[in-house]
Amino acid sequence: MARTDKLAELGAFLRSRRDRIRPADVGLPHGPRRRVPGLRRDEVAVLAGASVEYYTELERGAGAQPSEQMLAALARALRLTADERDHLYHLADRPVPVQGGPASHVHPGMLDLLDRLQTTPAQVITDLHVTLVQNPLAVALLGDQSGYRGRSASFVHRWFTDPEARALYPAEDHETQSRSFTADLRAAAARRDANDTEAADLIRELSAGSPEFARLWAEHEVGFRRDDRKRIVHPSLGLIEVNCLNLFSEDGRQRLLWFTPAVGTDGAAKLDLLSVVGVQAMAPDRA
Repeated sequence: MARTDKLAELGAFLRSRRDRIRPADVGLPHGPRRRVPGLRRDEVAVLAGASVEYYTELERGAGAQPSEQMLAALARALRLTADERDHLYHLADRPVPVQGGPASHVHPGMLDLLDRLQTTPAQVITDLHVTLVQNPLAVALLGDQSGYRGRSASFVHRWFTDPEARALYPAEDHETQSRSFTADLRAAAARRDANDTEAADLIRELSAGSPEFARLWAEHEVGFRRDDRKRIVHPSLGLIEVNCLNLFSEDGRQRLLWFTPAVGTDGAAKLDLLSVVGVQAMAPDRA
């Protein structure tokens, strides 16, 4: 298929996927006097973090060259299946990303659940703690995780290699968090296929670059993080005590995390303030 034909097909495919989604499917109000049954172009643009002009150009097949990150955002905004996501990448002449990175496909059902958690911080991460998508309250609580690339996309990697990552938790909790991350990584790595290199490469790099990780890894502790009580240090609200709950995908490769206030603390009041405080810069530099 010629390049111009692929761009035209890309635009037609985006329009067809947009038309099938109702506003309520993605957490948007239906509103009066809608001229189309599905989403409007401006709504898809907002959901994908693009300008309306840019998204309109994509639908028109006018020559825009979407990046892999934009394609991943569009796939999530339009609730594409795995096959539809791959088709989108092929039409754009982009390599289909491997599972595990920031552009990994998120199951539409998990995105639907995330949309319904509008009053509590929530995000979807991989088993190697790569953040795939966050709701606004999760960004306000934990900082925007969307800009990390390569190995540093994994919070476990940043935890053991970047001292600034540890500002999220009080210093007295660091040892507990380090042990928990290491045990969780061992459990996740064992569940992966023997030919998988992503987890093995991460473990090898951390073992060589972090004496703390090497020491903890040698202890062979294992345990998935299914629910935790965390103390999070917020730059404006101070210490917030929360419960972190996990919902695992069927293959265990992705998790939906949501945060609720810890009973007996002022966590509820502080979480209520997140929507007022808004997004905070939690990580100034990203690789």
